[in-house]
Amino acid sequence: MMLTRRSFLAGAALAGGTAFAASSSWRGAAAEPRELRIPELIDARSQGQSISLKAQAGRTSFFPGRESRTLGYNGSYLGPTLRVHRGDDVEIAVTNALGEETSVHWHGLLIPGELDGGPHQMIRPGATWRPVLPIRQPAATLWYHSHVHGRTAEQVYAGLAGLLLVTDDDEKALGLPSEYGVDDLPLVLQDRQFESGRLILPEGMMTLMHGRRGDTLLVNGTANPVTRVPRRLVRLRLVIGSNARIYDLAFGDNRSFHWIASEGGLLERPIELRSLSLAPGERAEILVDFADGRPVVLETGPDTNAPMMMGMLARASDLIGHGWEPVLRFEPQGGAATGARVPERLVAHERLDASRAVGRRRFAMTMGMGGMMRGMMGGGMGMHGINGRAYDMERIDEEVRLGDVEIWEVSGEMMAHPFHIHGVHFEVLSRNGAPPGPRDQGLRDTVVAQEPVELLVRFTQPAVAAPFMYHCHILEHEDNGMMGQFVVR
Repeated sequence: MMLTRRSFLAGAALAGGTAFAASSSWRGAAAEPRELRIPELIDARSQGQSISLKAQAGRTSFFPGRESRTLGYNGSYLGPTLRVHRGDDVEIAVTNALGEETSVHWHGLLIPGELDGGPHQMIRPGATWRPVLPIRQPAATLWYHSHVHGRTAEQVYAGLAGLLLVTDDDEKALGLPSEYGVDDLPLVLQDRQFESGRLILPEGMMTLMHGRRGDTLLVNGTANPVTRVPRRLVRLRLVIGSNARIYDLAFGDNRSFHWIASEGGLLERPIELRSLSLAPGERAEILVDFADGRPVVLETGPDTNAPMMMGMLARASDLIGHGWEPVLRFEPQGGAATGARVPERLVAHERLDASRAVGRRRFAMTMGMGGMMRGMMGGGMGMHGINGRAYDMERIDEEVRLGDVEIWEVSGEMMAHPFHIHGVHFEVLSRNGAPPGPRDQGLRDTVVAQEPVELLVRFTQPAVAAPFMYHCHILEHEDNGMMGQFVVR
């Protein structure tokens, strides 16, 4: 990889106070606010239903005068926002201008397995992949990112990710905020590690066990971001693009907001909240009222999701953060305006009937001590697994019939794991034997599980020429074996 490597083995972590202090000192000196970067919007209809993406290397200045080597789509870091419309067929030509293989997974898009962009659809250096994607699902905030087995974590960390927005007439009829970059803001949340203002790639035993965590929060690749918003209702599209960090989001003044959409699209009704927890791979849309004109900061609490043993290997502050941290400062501008209102109802969903389920499958995300010892001896691949087995590209783990409804019971070992299933939307039936809470509402493609969580899954997309994946979305876990694959026919 083109990033500076740094060992995060136990001894180095305990002895690394000087390097961490230098990084903290640099961030203190470079803490001036920066205008939030808004990714370019590419609407498929304005491009004749054909979009071009290029995965490429570049250099990005996250801090003044300090360039970092990064990856991006059509740029040096992250990619443009792609907007597609329900009912359209969209060709996306993806050219690989990197010096290694890559792929592009359309995370949350309901399409056949051969179009999904998983580890079976590799794009070789210099080649172009041209899938034609049938858009047949409701409006939703999705995203796209690299999905190379064994390299997903490093390629996404370096910048290979972007937003994919689906829109439809039902969404437009609600009158929700929809002026891109003004009152409809795309927000990719990430944490990254820096030394003297330059991006580095943490490595070692701790990254394999709890995933890569960083000392700096970024939004759309912007450190210390601030954005001006109109004094009215604003729609925030939150996408968790971190490799491992879980966010506990709330506003500094404790104001309420309305959660209106999960990974699968709009909820049936808005849910008023004051905080929202989101894990890697999850997305949420919220409506926030800035009519009072007061500046406010979106903050996140510390991430305590780590195996208990890891607390013995490094300082707790390096693992879980430093209390409440600012994510993004909002500065309302102009006069107060009425604009959009929070609808009482959003969209109706066809509710699946659990009695239709034709079977039950159980998936336990496992972190074995034997795998940990292999990692400490220098071997990483296969230290994690699902149901005790590490991922094998040549092995089909499950076979499902097209059109079936099943119950999948998911649980995690040692810590909470965000579990993602390709090619489906599902509902949460229960959590630890109890009915799902408010946060488990809506159609999902990613869910956080440690205690057993029951999912009601309907399989509407075929996967014969290439399988779908299911995996932990802590990317280092995924790369090191916590993934399986299934066919649908």
